[in-house]
Amino acid sequence: MNRLFANTSPTPPGTSPVLDPVEDTEAVPEHLCRLVLLDDNEHTYEYVIEMLGAVFGYGPEKAFALARLVDTQGRVTLMTASRPDCEAKQSQVHAYGADPRIPTSKGSMTAIVEDAGVAPD
Repeated sequence: MNRLFANTSPTPPGTSPVLDPVEDTEAVPEHLCRLVLLDDNEHTYEYVIEMLGAVFGYGPEKAFALARLVDTQGRVTLMTASRPDCEAKQSQVHAYGADPRIPTSKGSMTAIVEDAGVAPD
């Protein structure tokens, strides 16, 4: 129940009640977000697998599966978490740098943070 004030003592007839503020201790759950990796033609499978291993700790099999999904579907969800957690990993993805195997690769892959539209359990 969300109450702003609580009566702290009985009120004698003919007097005004004494009200003390009561803190609302019910926290509103934060909506979850998704970190989505976007496909491009400036990074190799090897780069994606290495980056996912370095940033997320994914093994080669999982990283390859995600690389395949981003290549075939144009995007892949890397994680679902709070916005600050997704933004922290997004910064790591963006800081990973260019693919040294492709001379025209100018920087890291792009990852975006989207609202997942759900509240955590």
